[in-house]
Amino acid sequence: MQKPCFDVAHLGHVEIYTDKFDESLDFYTRIYGLTESGRDKNSAYLRAFDDYEFCTLKLTRHATTGVGHIAYRAASPEALERRVAAIEASSYKTYGWRDGDQSHGPSFQFEDPFGHVFELYWNTVKYKAPPEEKAALKNIHQRYHGRGCCPRRLDHLNLLSSNVTEFRDFMITCFGSRVTEQIQLDNGRLGGCWFTINNKSYDLACTEERGGGTGRFHHITYATDQREDILRAADIFLENGVHIETGPHKHAIQGTFFLYVWDPSGTRVELANSGARLIMQPDWETITWTENERKKGQAWGLKTIETFHTHGTPPIS
Repeated sequence: MQKPCFDVAHLGHVEIYTDKFDESLDFYTRIYGLTESGRDKNSAYLRAFDDYEFCTLKLTRHATTGVGHIAYRAASPEALERRVAAIEASSYKTYGWRDGDQSHGPSFQFEDPFGHVFELYWNTVKYKAPPEEKAALKNIHQRYHGRGCCPRRLDHLNLLSSNVTEFRDFMITCFGSRVTEQIQLDNGRLGGCWFTINNKSYDLACTEERGGGTGRFHHITYATDQREDILRAADIFLENGVHIETGPHKHAIQGTFFLYVWDPSGTRVELANSGARLIMQPDWETITWTENERKKGQAWGLKTIETFHTHGTPPIS
């Protein structure tokens, strides 16, 4: 596996488009349990109770669904300069520097070969809880409010691409990412890769596009403290008429305990508990799963449902 780079600190936020803004905002705040920390003309800035930044999910009003951009925070101003230089020296499409918004300062934007827009930034806005949300302990960013599913923090996202190998090369070049696990298909193609830029087991996954789309989004995931939180969430989703796609169950790859639902606009959203799985081994070797091993299903035998391979946003017209 690639040597650790550590120029990039962590996944910062994801911008999600919705064509049902009011219904989606109600879902993410009242049911899913995120906190709205700000609003502008077209977007709501949302976060989980232990995210330190002002925003980890930017929900944007749009004519369709999908992902607006994916943002990572650099480890330092100098690290940001190194990453920007590496990106500019590559063949990938760049948009250059962009002004920030309510949640962060200037960012450098660029694009993968499949149309997903990424950005890197350093200057960020740290969340300051109002009195009613202030935690009892000074090392917690916000009190545990217990509203809805109440996830703890942003964990990862999954993107779709027609060539996972090309996407892997993009992540290595632009972010210095390492591949912790991957799927090797019988036809020679990579079916999926799981990437990390720190000691987490992964912060982004890319799986093969089977619906014929371009630049599509598979899902966003927030982490819970324990498995029981996910079982409780399943009941909350049930009582609120939310479409439960699959789970609760345990993934074979990465070992996360998962639950997938669709928000009102059709975006797939996951809650997961990874048991705080970290990659501490500096010479970690990428775990490769064969197509036959994946056909066995998830860790405890649940078969992967067809929509998990075909559904993404925006939908294929």
